[in-house]
Amino acid sequence: MKFTIFTSLLGSAAAFAPQSTGRVSTAVNSDELNGWVPNESEFAWGLPGSIAPIEEFDPLGFAKDTPLQNMLQWREAEVQHGRVSMLAVLGMFTSCRPSAGRMLVVEEPIEYHPLFEAYNKDIGPAIRHLDEVDAQSPFFLVGLALLIGSLEYNRALVGFASPEGSFSFQQLKEDHYPGDIGFDPLGLKPDDPVEFATIQTKELQNGRLAMLGAAGIMAQELVNGEEIFVNLGLATDSFDPSSVPIQF
Repeated sequence: MKFTIFTSLLGSAAAFAPQSTGRVSTAVNSDELNGWVPNESEFAWGLPGSIAPIEEFDPLGFAKDTPLQNMLQWREAEVQHGRVSMLAVLGMFTSCRPSAGRMLVVEEPIEYHPLFEAYNKDIGPAIRHLDEVDAQSPFFLVGLALLIGSLEYNRALVGFASPEGSFSFQQLKEDHYPGDIGFDPLGLKPDDPVEFATIQTKELQNGRLAMLGAAGIMAQELVNGEEIFVNLGLATDSFDPSSVPIQF
């Protein structure tokens, strides 16, 4: 689809900041939490993600006096949404089709797409791609739903507490660090706590930018039904909305 060159805001650390519970179990050591030790006197309980030039950016005060469990839940949600958004923006960029001679020298429409036969037609803006899937292979949506469900089920088993005893909704395990589900096939996770905090801050900042970027792309496409590169004058619009089953 398209790429988002328009959001270099550092994303609101508040709306995307972590949460907290009020007290921390002494049974949990800092090694189990990647070297992080909750500190109520620090911004967002000392979780990574606050950087210059706008450190402790929280204009709406979401992180102020927030219980630890809430802070951890918010951070879990922020990390996961950021990861999904980074993949989404990458997917939008992968399927964009800038015109030959403009910015990138690529034939249009593009000759390769991992899901669609895009060599002979314009598959349109990102907001229409599930419609394209429905038109080409409806059963793919079933498989996609099962895949997402299985991944979320695994994340729930790894990070969320069992609903028993004094349990609260979406309560995380005491030894679970927000976003750390043990998936690291390339071994990129550092062992050093300082390096880990640095790399997580980078992930958070890129995720925040991606969330804003993906939202901006989809909002613009909903306004006029055109791809972002078409709106930027980098491609011509040859998408036929009548080629997909859902019309709006």
